[in-house]
Amino acid sequence: MKGLGLTDARRVSYIRAMFKSLAKYSDLGLLLGRLGIGATYLYFGWQKLAGGQAEWTKIGHAMGSIGIHFMPNLWGLLAALSEFGGGILLILGFLFRPAAAFLAFTMLIAFISTFRAAPHDVQHFSWPFQMLCTFVMLLFVGPGKYSIDRG
Repeated sequence: MKGLGLTDARRVSYIRAMFKSLAKYSDLGLLLGRLGIGATYLYFGWQKLAGGQAEWTKIGHAMGSIGIHFMPNLWGLLAALSEFGGGILLILGFLFRPAAAFLAFTMLIAFISTFRAAPHDVQHFSWPFQMLCTFVMLLFVGPGKYSIDRG
């Protein structure tokens, strides 16, 4: 922009206006985010469901990090269903807030269990923590107008 002869103040003003104009497309941004996050959880949830009881039991042992040690296969199945079904519901924007709540709880357990396993390995527990924050944010923001729920 220096070649355009703009002062620093004009450059800052131009950049602010450019980003402010994106606000009118916030529903499109929510749709794109829902599609990407939903597809990711749909894919990985299906992998966990297809893994069968052995995979469900392995996943369900994460509940031990909050003191729940009975029926790990059930808890693992519920986590897999949360991811698979939650991914579908996120994409559609249907029952959006309940889906976001279930996914937030699933990520809370994933975060707690990975943090307790390796508290000094940020890379190990950062993904579940980031997704926990994302789903909590989506609980407040809603699905946007391009959804079955329509915000």
